[in-house]
Amino acid sequence: MLNPNTDTPVWLITGCSKGLGRALAVHVLAQGHRCVVTARDLDSIRELISAHPDHQAAACAVDVTDPDQVARAVRLATDRFGRIDALVNNAGFGYNASVEAGKDKQIRDLFETNFFGLASLTRAVLPVMRAQRSGHIFNVSSISGRVGSPGSAYYAASKFAVEGLSQGLAKEVGPLGIRVTLIEPGPLRTDFQGSSMTSAPDSVDDYAQTVGLRHERLRATHGHQEGSPARAAEIIFRVFQDAAPPLQLLMGKRAIEMADVRLREQFAELNRHRQTSLSVDVDS
Repeated sequence: MLNPNTDTPVWLITGCSKGLGRALAVHVLAQGHRCVVTARDLDSIRELISAHPDHQAAACAVDVTDPDQVARAVRLATDRFGRIDALVNNAGFGYNASVEAGKDKQIRDLFETNFFGLASLTRAVLPVMRAQRSGHIFNVSSISGRVGSPGSAYYAASKFAVEGLSQGLAKEVGPLGIRVTLIEPGPLRTDFQGSSMTSAPDSVDDYAQTVGLRHERLRATHGHQEGSPARAAEIIFRVFQDAAPPLQLLMGKRAIEMADVRLREQFAELNRHRQTSLSVDVDS
């Protein structure tokens, strides 16, 4: 049996107050792994770790946009457990607005959390994983990291940025024994479309059949999303144990359908304009 103080893997998970982050923390701890459980509000996670001994679980208040809190979480993990085997960058929120109606502060706040906060925590953990020559970074993206939709273009842009960062990162750290996986869920039955989503009012009639209809669908399906956070958590745990994990992992039927349509569109467009694209090169 593994010694809980030295051998069991150590996870650092952000955004554990609810949703996927909470489901994953619950599953990781139930499997006997060690975990630093974080959220902006420490009270929201105290109950989650109260049933576990100090040598297995630790709670830390972390706003990923605060560099001091990010550094404190990494120090807690290494001081308490001696290592970090899995980083799960899960903290984030959504923003509903047409591109025209988007508000500058809300857009910047969105990127501060969804992209810059993720990048900050990743940078803080990488020296630990490099020294170990091992580790697995999970960046929670979305199907919106592959497919932009009307009414959530800014959210998609933040996740497209996460996708680009992660793909480059994987090539940098792969030779060092560090793995990277993008988690790309479709709709999960969480509060993401509720309190974790902010919106900008849009009174432009020209967007009623695009932005307006999509926002109506989001409101109508809230609480009835197809995806299970608990099942998603189980899958992430299995991927951590996989010797050859995927770089990009879609989750849910809706995500598969949307990605399939977009990939077919991209391939058809590439072939339709192939000769035009090739003509830019200088003749040899």
